[in-house]
Amino acid sequence: MRVAMVDIGTNSTRLLIADVEPSGTVSDLVRHSRVTRLGEHVDSGGDLGEEAIERTCAVLADYRRLIDEHRCEANLAVLTSAVRDARNGAAFTERVRNDYRLDARTLSGDEEAQLTFQGAMSDRQPSAEPTVVIDIGGGSTEFIVGHDHTAGFHVSLQAGVVRMSERHIHSDPPAPEELQQLALDTRQVFLDGLPPQERAPVTRGIAVAGTATSAAAIDLELDPYDPARVHGYTLLLATVDLLLARLADMTDQQRRDVVGLHPDRAPTIVAGMILLQEAMRAFELDHVEVSEHDILRGGALRLAGLG
Repeated sequence: MRVAMVDIGTNSTRLLIADVEPSGTVSDLVRHSRVTRLGEHVDSGGDLGEEAIERTCAVLADYRRLIDEHRCEANLAVLTSAVRDARNGAAFTERVRNDYRLDARTLSGDEEAQLTFQGAMSDRQPSAEPTVVIDIGGGSTEFIVGHDHTAGFHVSLQAGVVRMSERHIHSDPPAPEELQQLALDTRQVFLDGLPPQERAPVTRGIAVAGTATSAAAIDLELDPYDPARVHGYTLLLATVDLLLARLADMTDQQRRDVVGLHPDRAPTIVAGMILLQEAMRAFELDHVEVSEHDILRGGALRLAGLG
C-alpha cells in the first residue's frame, strides 16, 4: 500500500511517501524536511502567526503535488505542539484539511508519543531491555518508555527547541547566563514530568528527530547528509557536551556554515543540544542511538493498518 505521511511540527514540516507491505516492511520513496517555524512566537503570543502559516502552506502545496504524482492510496497529516497550543490551531488544521486534501489531525501529546515509539521500534528485534525514545521537537519533547514493541509510560513535556530558544536566548552568540537559565528551565520541566520510578529501570535510549540527527551529522561531518550513516549512530553524552560548547560559542551566521548542520536549524540547535543533554542526564544515559525512524514511519504503518 502506498501512503503519504506529513508531520507539521513546531519547527519543521516533513513528508514521507512510502510503500508498506503487509509484513510491515516500509520502503521509503520520498523524504523531505523543510524548516517552516510554524510555532514561531506561539509561546509568547498564543497564536500561529500569518507569516509562519504562509511558510508552512507553501511547503504543503509542494508536498500535495508530490503525493498526487506518486498516486498515494491514503494520507495522514499530523499537527503537534504548536497547533495544540495555539488559539487558532483548530482553524489552521481545518485549512490544511480543506486546501490540501490531507487527512489532518491535531494529535494529543499521548498520541504523538505512541506513533513515535511505534516508528522508532519498527525495525528492531523484540527486546525486554527497558528503552526510552526521546523526541525533541520545536514546542515539546516526548518521552516514551517501553520494551519489545510496546509503549508503557509516555509523556509530552512543554520544552522544545523553538519554545526554549525564544524564552531564553536573546544574544548572538548566547550569553552564558542565558544558557544556564535554559538548562535550569529544561531540567526542571523534565524532572517534574518524569517520575523517578519510570526513569530508574531504563538502560537504553533512542533519540529521534532533528536535534539528534543533526548532532550525529555534525559529529560525522556529513556533506551531504546521509541518512544511512545517521541511522543507528551511537551518540555519546560527552560528544553532545562538546558540540554544545562549540556551537554556543558561535554566532548564528557561523553556525550556518557548520558541516553537517542544515543552515535553517542554526537558530535553534544550541537549545536542542541542551535539551538532548538534559534528557540523557535525566535517564543517566551516557549514550543514545540515533534513529531516522520516528512519527512518520509510525504513521505510515498505522495508515496501512499495521499500527
